[in-house]
Amino acid sequence: MKIYLLGSLISLFFSFTDSNAQDKLQFDATKYEVQTQDFNGKTIKVRAYERIVYVANPVDLTHQILNIYIPEEYFNGGSINGYIAETAPIFFPNRVGGYMPAVPATFIVPEQRGGFPNNNKTVITALSKGYIVASAGARGRINKNEKGELTGKAPAGIVDLKAAIRYLKFNDKIMAGNANKIISNGTSAGGAMSTLLGATGNHADYEPFLKALGAANATDDIFAVSAYCPITNLENADMAYEWQLNKIHSFNFRGKSGVLDAESIKVSDDLKAAFPNYLNSLNLKNEAGIKLTLDADGNGNFKELVKSYIVASAQKALSSGTDLSKINAFEIKDGKVLSVDFDAYMVYLERMKTPPAFDALDNKSFENNLFGTTSIENRHFTDYSSTHSKDPNATIADKQTIKMMNPMNYVGDKQAKTAKNWRVRHGAKDKDTGFAVSIILATTLQNKGFKVDFALPWGVPHSGDYDLEELFVWMDKICK
Repeated sequence: MKIYLLGSLISLFFSFTDSNAQDKLQFDATKYEVQTQDFNGKTIKVRAYERIVYVANPVDLTHQILNIYIPEEYFNGGSINGYIAETAPIFFPNRVGGYMPAVPATFIVPEQRGGFPNNNKTVITALSKGYIVASAGARGRINKNEKGELTGKAPAGIVDLKAAIRYLKFNDKIMAGNANKIISNGTSAGGAMSTLLGATGNHADYEPFLKALGAANATDDIFAVSAYCPITNLENADMAYEWQLNKIHSFNFRGKSGVLDAESIKVSDDLKAAFPNYLNSLNLKNEAGIKLTLDADGNGNFKELVKSYIVASAQKALSSGTDLSKINAFEIKDGKVLSVDFDAYMVYLERMKTPPAFDALDNKSFENNLFGTTSIENRHFTDYSSTHSKDPNATIADKQTIKMMNPMNYVGDKQAKTAKNWRVRHGAKDKDTGFAVSIILATTLQNKGFKVDFALPWGVPHSGDYDLEELFVWMDKICK
C-alpha cells in the first residue's frame, strides 16, 4: 500500500510539473506591439509578438525565441489574398547559415532597430500576401553556456526548430492562422533545416531532445517545404562533389585559391569512384520508371538526368533572351538547347572547394564543427575522412547523430510524417555543393509519391529568396 501510494504521488508530481511547464507555453495574445511598413505602395500593419520563448526549459534565451507577425486586418474580420484569420497559412522562415546560431527574422528593418543584419523583404512579402509569419531562432555549432559547454552541436538546431513548430501547433486554437498549413523556408544550411523539418515530422528519434527542452505537447510535422540550395546529405556530399568536379583542379575557396596537389587529386579520385555505389544503392527511378544508375566511371542515366536539368535551365534562360553564346558547353539550334557537354559546363561553373568538400581531412570544416559534442569542438562524420584524417586526435560522430542531420534517412519513413509539398531550388551557378545532392533529394521525394517542384535556376549562385513572386505563387497554389 505504501509503495503504491508513493508511486501515485510521484506520478502526480510529474504530471503537475509537466502541466505547469506546458502552461508556460500558452500564447499570450495581449503581448504585442503594432508595427507598420510601407511596401509596394501599401502600408502593411501587423501585430508583432516578439521574443517568445518557445520551450519550457530553454538553455539559450538569445536563440530559442520566436517572432510572430499577424496582419492587423485579421483582427477586424478582414481578408487578404483570399485568406482570413482562421485560414491564413503560416510561413516559417529560418535564418540559419553555416549551421551557425540564428536569431529570428524581423518585420522592421535592422537600421530602425539597431539590431542584426537582416533582409526582411521575405517577411514583408509574405505578410502582404496574407500569410502569417512565424520565424524561430535556433542554436548553432558555436553556442556555449556559462559552464563553457558546447550546447549547439547537432542535432540542436533542428530540435529547436521542431520545438518552435510544436509551439505553433500547441497554440493553434488561440492564435490566428492555420497551423495545419505551416510552410518552412530556408537557404543553405537553413535550406537543410527546412528539408529536415519536412522529412522528419513527429519522428521518435528527436523526442528525447524535445522532451528535455520542455517542448509543447503537440506534433511537429509541417505542410510544405521551401528549400534553397540545401547543404544536406552531408555524409555523402563529398562523393557527390567530386563526381561532379573531379576534372576541375583549380579552386577558389574562402579567399584561398590555387591548384589541387597530387594528394588532393587522389582524394578526389577516391571519392568520385565511391559515388556510383552510393547512387546505385538508392534505387532511384526516372519518370519512366527506369532505375537511375551510374557505371564505375560515373556515367549513366543518372548523369543524363543531371544534364537534363542543366539543359532545362539554359533553355529557360535562352527563351527569356539571355545570351549563352560565350558558354562553350551547349549545343543550340534554332533557339533550342539540344544538349550540354557536362565537362565543359563544369569548366564554366568552376570548382570552389578542395576535397573533401565537407568532412575535411584536417577536421576543421564548418561541418566538422557541427558534429562536435558538448566537450569536443569537431568530429569527422564519414568513414573516408576518419580513416584518412590528418588530425591525430580526431574522432568520428556517432551514427545516430549523423542520421538525424540527414533528411534522406527519413523521407517516407513510416515513423515520420513527411510534408506533402516541396519546392527545392539549387542555382545553376551554385558550387557550394554538388547538383546531385538536391537532385537525389527531389527524385527520392518524387519516387515516394510527394509533390515536388524542383529546378536549377539559370546563373544563380549560392543564395535564396531571389524569386519571391514565384515562391508565393507556388505557396498559394498548394494552400488554396
